[in-house]
Amino acid sequence: MADEDVFGFRREILIMALHYQRAREFLAEDATDDGWEVADAETVVQEAREYYAFALGKIAAHRGISANRSVDRLTEYAWLLGRDDVVAAMDAASYPQYGAPKVRAFGLGLELKWPDTAEMTRMAAGEPCRPGCDEGCGR
Repeated sequence: MADEDVFGFRREILIMALHYQRAREFLAEDATDDGWEVADAETVVQEAREYYAFALGKIAAHRGISANRSVDRLTEYAWLLGRDDVVAAMDAASYPQYGAPKVRAFGLGLELKWPDTAEMTRMAAGEPCRPGCDEGCGR
């Protein structure tokens, strides 16, 4: 995983499911177990929903690096929730348009609303937000 998670975006999600003693090796040297709690499913779902909303904003704003981070993090949320079907759907979806097809697969799997705009609908289909987009969709 370390080779695929250079910046630790995935690790940030996965570590929340570990007990402190297991997580310790992945934490900063000065980290303590004071207040450490293993995230329950309800917490993971809530954080996933919040991050999904954040990811939608990054897609709409044509934010490439942030969108890639979002796909990584949402994949790990789905995995933590035991939603192998969602992980598989995300893996099967293409990445163009800032990961919109992958993020949409996550949203569909967790029954989260996709924005009802023509731009986001096109991006979820892997198409530019609008013909001739000069913000990066066509690059």
